[in-house]
Amino acid sequence: MEFTDVIKNRFSCKNFSTKPVPQEALAAVLEAGRVAPTAKNLQEQHIYVAQKPETFAVIDGVTPCRYHAPTVLVVAYDRNNVFTYPGEKHNSGVEDAAIVATHMMLAAANAGLDSCWINFFDPEKMAKALGLPENETILMLLDLGYKAEGFKPLPNHFARKPLEQTVTEL
Repeated sequence: MEFTDVIKNRFSCKNFSTKPVPQEALAAVLEAGRVAPTAKNLQEQHIYVAQKPETFAVIDGVTPCRYHAPTVLVVAYDRNNVFTYPGEKHNSGVEDAAIVATHMMLAAANAGLDSCWINFFDPEKMAKALGLPENETILMLLDLGYKAEGFKPLPNHFARKPLEQTVTEL
């Protein structure tokens, strides 16, 4: 698929079919996350792949936003392995995990999968429920699968502000 088509046409799927995600498509998505850039190449991300009913029960107990996805990627980062920027007010954890997640989301669209970026949950509660290490912070969940028959993007999906409203030359 042409990259401009991928970025223009992907949308947040909020109703998935029961069709499983093929292993080769999942591998391509995970590889896209693996090669994503990170500050100082620290690669502090950790991706957890959820595909079991018992794991879904845990996730569904913390968020209502799995939308029946047959695969959920839990995107976390190691707080002990981040780069702290000058001024010491920010570090690379959130941004690097977001870059990794975005790469995977776009790779999913390129592989013909639908996805939804989920952050409607308490990250500490989710991490505890899933038994993640204490040094890791969950940034988001990425629902993966195929949209349910007849599901379409939300009506406002394709509405975008003109560049003049979002870009300023300095």
